[in-house]
Parts: sequence; C-alpha cells; structure tokens
Amino acid sequence: MTDFPILLSPLDIGATTLKNRVIMGSIHTGLEDRAKDTRKLAEYFAERARGGVALIVTGGYAPNRTGWLLPFGAKLTNRIEARRHRTITDAVHREGGKIAMQILHAGRYSYHPFSATASSIKAPINPFRPRKLTSRGVERQIRNFVRCARLAQSAGYDGVEIMGGEGYFVNQFLSARTNKRTDTWGGTPEKRRRLAVEIVRRTREATGHGFVISFRLSMADLVQDGQRWADVVALAHEVEAAGANLINTDIGWHESRVPTIVTSVPRGAFVSFTGRLAREVTIPVAAANRINMPELAEKILDDGDAQLVALARPMLADPFWTVKAAEGRRDEINTCIACNQACLDHVFVHKHASCLLNPRAGRETELVLSPTRAVRRVAVVGAGPAGLSAALNMAQRGHHVSLFEARDEIGGQFAIARRIPGKEEFAETVRYYESAMAAAGVDVKLGARVTADQLISDGYDRVVVATGVTPRIPRIPGIEHPSVVTYADAVLGGGTIGRRVAVIGAGGIGVDVSEFLTTAQSPTLDIAEWKREWGVTDSPEAAGALMTAEPSTSAREVFLLQRTGGRIGTSLGKTTGWVHRAALKNKNVQEISGVNYERIDDDGLHITFGKDRSKPRTIAVDTVVICAGQESVRDLVSDLETAGVRVDVIGGADEAGELDAKRAILQGTRLAASV
Repeated sequence: MTDFPILLSPLDIGATTLKNRVIMGSIHTGLEDRAKDTRKLAEYFAERARGGVALIVTGGYAPNRTGWLLPFGAKLTNRIEARRHRTITDAVHREGGKIAMQILHAGRYSYHPFSATASSIKAPINPFRPRKLTSRGVERQIRNFVRCARLAQSAGYDGVEIMGGEGYFVNQFLSARTNKRTDTWGGTPEKRRRLAVEIVRRTREATGHGFVISFRLSMADLVQDGQRWADVVALAHEVEAAGANLINTDIGWHESRVPTIVTSVPRGAFVSFTGRLAREVTIPVAAANRINMPELAEKILDDGDAQLVALARPMLADPFWTVKAAEGRRDEINTCIACNQACLDHVFVHKHASCLLNPRAGRETELVLSPTRAVRRVAVVGAGPAGLSAALNMAQRGHHVSLFEARDEIGGQFAIARRIPGKEEFAETVRYYESAMAAAGVDVKLGARVTADQLISDGYDRVVVATGVTPRIPRIPGIEHPSVVTYADAVLGGGTIGRRVAVIGAGGIGVDVSEFLTTAQSPTLDIAEWKREWGVTDSPEAAGALMTAEPSTSAREVFLLQRTGGRIGTSLGKTTGWVHRAALKNKNVQEISGVNYERIDDDGLHITFGKDRSKPRTIAVDTVVICAGQESVRDLVSDLETAGVRVDVIGGADEAGELDAKRAILQGTRLAASV
C-alpha cells in the first residue's frame, strides 16, 4: 500500500511504459556545454534514475549552431557528438531509468549575433537582433530538428522533447508577438502553428513509433499578444495527430513580467491551464511549475488535471524524491523551496547549476558522501543552515553527532525567512532537517547554550562552530529609541510595529522585511488572490492569459533606505530580484537611496543627502527596523583552539556579510565530506 497510488502507478504512453508518473523536467546545468563534463552529467542523471524517476528530460541541446543558447553551447549535430551521449544514456539505463533529450532552438533568445527566427524583432532580454528566416531557411531548421532527433535516437535516448515554450524558437513562431510573417509560416494562427506541427510530424516519420516524442507546450505565454486559449488547444490537437506521445506544460516566456517559478508563486498555481488541456486531448499531459511535494502531485492526478507531473528543480533538491514517496518517507524529502539561487541564477550568469539545499547536485563525482571508516564524535554548535548541513551529512556518513542549539527550534535564519510572506516554503527545509536528522541519529539538544568548557570536558574529536550571526547595530544617534527594532524582532514578533515604518538597509533582508511589513499575513498562499495580484487570468479570450493586475493594498506605509546611491535591489538574484522590486512597487514602498542617517527621536528618522549633508529630511515614522547587516558570532572559537580542540568554523560564524545560505550549506556539506 502507498499514500500515492496514482503517482506511483505505471503509465503506457504509446512508445513505452513508464514505471510511475514522475518526470524529471528539463533544466540546463551548464554541464551539457562541454565534452569534458560528460561523465559528470552522466552521474548527475544516474543519481536521479536511482532515485526512481520514470523519465528524465535533459537540458536543451540545439539542433544547429543558429539555435545555440550561447556560443559553443550544447548542441547535437553529428555522429561524434552522438557517440559521446552514449555515456549518459548507458548510465541512466543501468539504473533502470529512461531518458529523453530536449531539442531547444533558442531563436531570438540565442545570445550571439547570428541568431534567426520568424521575424527580425529583438528580444528585450537580449542585445542581439535576430535575422528573419526565409521560407527555405525555415525548412532547413525543421530538417535540423529531425536530424537532431535521429542522432539522439542513435545515441540511445528513449525519446526527445521538442521545446515549444518559454519564448524560444518554436514559441516565437506560434505567437503574433514575434511572428509578423505573411507567408505559409505566419499571418494566421493556423499558419503560425505549422512549424511546430511539421517538426513533430517529420520527427515521428524519421524515428518510428517506438521512440518517445514529448512536446513542451506553452499553455500561458504571459506576454502581450501571446496565444489565446483556442490557439493552445488547436496546437495540442495538431501535435497529437502529428505523433506526439505526451504534452508537457510550459508557462510563461523569459521576458514575461509575471513570476512563474519563484518561491512566492503558490504551489500548483498553473494547474488550471494543464487541467483544461488534459481534458481536450487523449495523449497524457504532464503538469509542471511549483509542484514540489507528492501529496500535491497525487491530488493533481486524482483530480484528472494531468496524467504525469514534471519536476525539475525538486529533482535537484532531492534526487530520491520518488523513492522516498514510495517508501513512506515523505517527511525526509528535501523539498525545493524555489529560491533559484544556485540553479537558475547560476544558469543565467553562465555558471554551472546546482542547488542551495543540495550542493551535491551537479557535483556528484566530486562531492562524495560515502560511509566513513573512521567514526568520530562530533559536536556541532548552531542549528542554522550551515550547522544543519554539517550535522546531517556527517551523521549519514556514520559519525556520532551532537547538535547544540541555543534557541528552542532549529533553522537559524531559515526560521526567520519562513515567516516572510512568499517564503513559507522555507518551513519545509526545517521540517526536512528535523525528520532526516532523527532518521540519521543526530542527538539534537535544543535550548542548549553550550560553553567551551562543556565541549572541552566532553572530549569531542571535533567541534563545528556554526553559531551564525547577530544583527549589526549601526552607530546612529538615538539607536536605542523605543521605536527601533532589529529585523529579527520585527519578523519574530519581538517588537511592536506601527503603521509608518522606516527600514534601514536595502539588501536582501531589507527587501524581505519590507515585503513582510506591507503584506497581510496569511497561513497559505491563495492562488486566486495571487493571480489577481499579478494579472493572470483563466479567461479563454485573454491573449497570453493576461489581464490588468490588481495589487492588494499595503498593510503599512514603508520607507526603504540605503546609504549607497542608485537603484535599490541590484544585488538580488538574477531571476528573483525583479519580482521583489515589482512587489515593492505594487505596495508603494518609498525607496530612498544615497542617504546619511543623522538621528532617531520622537519625530522619526532624520536623514540628509550628499557629502556635505546639506539636504535634510525628517521621515515621520512609528517604527524603525534595522537591516544593516550582520556580525559573526564566534565566542567559542578562541577558547576551543587554546585547549587544542579541532575546530571548524562555517556559515555566518565564518563570514557574516549578506546572509548566504547557499554558501553556508555548501560549506557544511564539504566539511562533512572531508571528515
């Protein structure tokens, strides 16, 4: 018996039978781009196959150089490259998995000057203007797609996924926004669909019926002049008739101003689109986007809104997601929190993707956590991200680990973050560590403010100091005024917050706190309310599934200030920063840069501008929240080192700066691998 009977049941998709309903969705790691990384990529996929996923979809490979995402990026255009892919497909098949290669032509999103697409219209996220393909040029691109599929088949892949969404080449032909042609490839919705249908039809003819063809279909473009629902349904029917085995959900273009994958997007926010389409076609449809736990996946399948679920980032966070669901270990799933900090933020600055929560993702061959042969007694002090990572991984390797935490709960800065509206997912990480540490035998001591003398007398072989940070209090006259609170107290309820608030410090914490202060608190994210906030509609008449956004009213009047000049929020993540900036704008947060903090008194916060401080201003506020950075807590280190104890300092205790859970968890994992 299982809690997820549909999710874990097999499914015949025509070309093959999948052992369950879980697909690992495509995510580009950067390992695809260089031949020297093939073995790393093979082990990365093999780990997910061992984890029980039914079908893996690779990152995108271009069918020709014109379609490169980046110069000299991933492509499959010849037999030599195909032979190299055998390392990948063999590794997956040895673990009992199936794998499909995604064919991705970037079109006007190609980051090089030789890009080509339906019409010569520059993308707002790309400096290069693409050339318009001739009709013969379009035919050549289709042939290249088919050749790429044939090469993938020869390389041992079980199928291909044709990327028809996210604003890439095929999607560019589908939308009137980017296809201004009047020939046989544009001018009407039927002609704009022709490219996609021809690619599927000719690929099926070339590969036969035992080869999987998945079509990644944009069900909501979320851009002006995007496809209407009737166009989406018509395309689904046509690619089904052309020979597709399944349709995978795609939501939004890269240039869309609606968030689709960040933490603040509610779970299953776009299932309504998938559900409507799943009832229109007879081939299986996979739901995607913000599905990160098996109970939601099971409900989607049980409701008939999809026949499969496609999980990309959740498979980075926990490659054994499927196995844990099957074995009744749901609480031990390392749940994707959709932070994007080590995956998509890396991809968009041309770094290798990994995972904040699971830094082994993409590093499986180099960050090895094998059982230890020399068991040690280890004390870890501090149960923030760094300490939790070190304690759990060392215990799983076989060491005897005691974890000391001064507070009554684990999580450190995550315990604060999970209370920020839109970051509720961080609570899942705390739950994961609680469950996984219990299973691994970590001796967790809460409310235990341990001293150096205690640690020395207990004779630990090693002490890991992960005591984190404390908020830095700037030297501003009046900083002890009763209206002043730290960000920790503001979020955790340690101080009264008035209706008018000044936030000192506009880094990541200042932005989070401003969102916290302006958003009405609710235990869960409401999908309908979120759609209204961002202007997403299920109306079949709406082009691109967009309507006029209706942001909710701010709970407070907030002033967000920083000492440096320029735009606020420039240090935020590549894929998430714009979402936070838009949220602050929607809540009318007043952003003030280039200020000098003069004093705080009963009248509020007094500031000046300029080096000569000649332009004064008083901001009348009830509360001043301090988000001016952090200082490391390292009280134990000196005494332990003096006593000759082997000490490792990690996380915020090692380096305060702007809080960086990605670095902290990686440090803890690397330390555990070395002990």
